Amino acid sequence: MKLFTQKLKQRYQLKDYRFSLVILVLAISIIGIFMVGSAQSSLQSRQILGVAAGFAAMVVISLIDYNWVLNMYWILYVVNLVLLVAVLLFGVNVNGATRWLNLGFIQFQPSDLTKIITILFYARFLSDREKKINDIRTIIQGIALILPSLLLIYKQPNLSNTICLAVLFCVLMYMGGLSYKIIGSILAVVVPVVVIVFIIVIQPNQPFLEQYQQNRILAWLEPEKYQSDEAYQQLNSIMAIGSGQLTGKGYNSTDTTSVKNGNFISEPQTDFIFAIIGEELGFVGCCAVIILLLLIVIDCILIGMRAKDTGGRIICGGVAALIGIQSFINISVATMLFPNTGISLPFVSYGLTSVVCFFMGIGFVLNVGLQPDKYNSKGEHTA
Repeated sequence: MKLFTQKLKQRYQLKDYRFSLVILVLAISIIGIFMVGSAQSSLQSRQILGVAAGFAAMVVISLIDYNWVLNMYWILYVVNLVLLVAVLLFGVNVNGATRWLNLGFIQFQPSDLTKIITILFYARFLSDREKKINDIRTIIQGIALILPSLLLIYKQPNLSNTICLAVLFCVLMYMGGLSYKIIGSILAVVVPVVVIVFIIVIQPNQPFLEQYQQNRILAWLEPEKYQSDEAYQQLNSIMAIGSGQLTGKGYNSTDTTSVKNGNFISEPQTDFIFAIIGEELGFVGCCAVIILLLLIVIDCILIGMRAKDTGGRIICGGVAALIGIQSFINISVATMLFPNTGISLPFVSYGLTSVVCFFMGIGFVLNVGLQPDKYNSKGEHTA
């Protein structure tokens, strides 16, 4: 233990610790605690526990050399697949979806951990193949390795996290150095295919989506037709955000016509937490949350720009992309820019697994920030 402490002192310096990022994350998490408490007061204490556990995990991870973790990237990959298979075999079914593992003392959602593991795995996978990233063999290997996770999450079914993970993978490949020509060629094929698939999935008896998933897309296209069913929550979410106007109705509003008190949105503490923010804190509160999330993304990118190697750069960019992608999807659903699909707002929505995993991601980013320069085997600066 003494030797480990000495190495930490030699390797890390307090001035390199990105306290600005820690403050931003704590600020958005505190907002999340209050908003979860307003949406469902009985869950506020658990959200506090999640933030406390996440903060502890972040601090510990920030002091562990990320390269040491990346050396175990194949172990992490296998553990991830084992957890996802276990969900399908032994998972807890809630509202027709099997996404949770109950270990007795804890119940968690492995798909949240999958996103962090994917970032770590491809940070090492792509850094090892940095000069061969544009070889067709490397691209095929990268796609083949992400497919099992995508299929297992899709089978839960969890379309929102499947989409989020797929987009995250594309960003990681881009950060690994994928050529613009290859990206352009892929887009030239993918975009028409997506359009064709979209046209197919809105047809009767289509084979790709569950009926409730198709109904959500149809409700997004024709909200008036489905306003009493699938479009009900999103329409109420938009009205709630609009009713908050500039400064909102006030925190923990007792207005009987509010979305939480009137039960106009089910589970407002998770997927539609942004509606509660808009209603109670208004335009100002919505902007504050978006700006905080944006600043966290920017801070992660800035740390990545100073990373000592490709692996560190991909970790920072991957975490930034994950926070940005998931925030964009959640807010787009709450404002009906996207069809209704359940995904949490980072650091804000209720959910211990989600909160802890995002803190873990920030912990790895902080560790990258603690190693901006190269060191020799004795822990001395070489630059």
